[in-house]
Amino acid sequence: MDVKLTAAGLLACWLFVTSAPAADLASQAPARQRAILVTGASTGIGRNITEHLSAEGYFIYATARKDSDLAALAKLKNVQPIRMDVTRPQEIRAALDVVKQGGRGLYGLVNNAGIGTGYPFLEGNDGEFDLCMQVNVYGTYRVTQAFAPLVVAEKGRIVNMGSIAGLFGFPRGTAYTMSKHAIEAFTDSLGAELAELGVQVSVIEPGNYNSDIGKNAIARGLKIGPKFADRAQYKAPDEVTDAVRHALFDDRPHRRYLVVPDEDAANWTLASQLARVAQTNSTQAYRYDRAKLIELLDAAIANENSDPQ
Repeated sequence: MDVKLTAAGLLACWLFVTSAPAADLASQAPARQRAILVTGASTGIGRNITEHLSAEGYFIYATARKDSDLAALAKLKNVQPIRMDVTRPQEIRAALDVVKQGGRGLYGLVNNAGIGTGYPFLEGNDGEFDLCMQVNVYGTYRVTQAFAPLVVAEKGRIVNMGSIAGLFGFPRGTAYTMSKHAIEAFTDSLGAELAELGVQVSVIEPGNYNSDIGKNAIARGLKIGPKFADRAQYKAPDEVTDAVRHALFDDRPHRRYLVVPDEDAANWTLASQLARVAQTNSTQAYRYDRAKLIELLDAAIANENSDPQ
């Protein structure tokens, strides 16, 4: 009798489990932890992104160049530090091997690594110009080229770190603004190419936030003004991380995210963009009047509201 009851009980349990709604069983299964690669994660914006997203449960491959930075990143939960200098193709390949061997796939790539620079153009500084292009442009290009197939496999997201300096120019900023204008073009072209593969590409355009970009420029021997050098006067880049989070995980990511700490910066940036439109329009053979320009602007706004990409 005991054996029959036990068998019946087991049968009843089995029937209960197998007849449970699929939705109920799915809700009991743990969600797969999405993996994100963040370059330049040692300080500033990259570190802020890494700290916030890892604390929220995402697995972060965080790249840095120095032993001390790698050791500090290793103390964070859900973070695997990887040594990678984006100017060294062999280190990019080695980092790719680490991610592949991790078996987590790669849902997101955040191309954050970058440097700031500034010097009078007529004085020249070929070393700084080359370094700026190698890090900000070639580094972003090479890292994306290496890791994009993993992101495509998951129909994930690629986020490039641009700057408001990618939308206008300023004195002593030739190299830096050139590099950030390149990121704007890279984002648009790559986004158009990868959209049909299910991958969304965005660019973040931050204004002034606290980071080590000025301190690092001084360490390389540049003579820069105190406003650029002392970034501690600016807010922590939490708002930049918020934009990165939206670009990575929202169902309707935007192509561009202008992130500035005050309205003056927003006004200056957008006014600069509109000034370029006016300048371009003034020299073209079919010069449009104000009404036509407003019509084009309204159409662009409507398109952005209906399809952010």
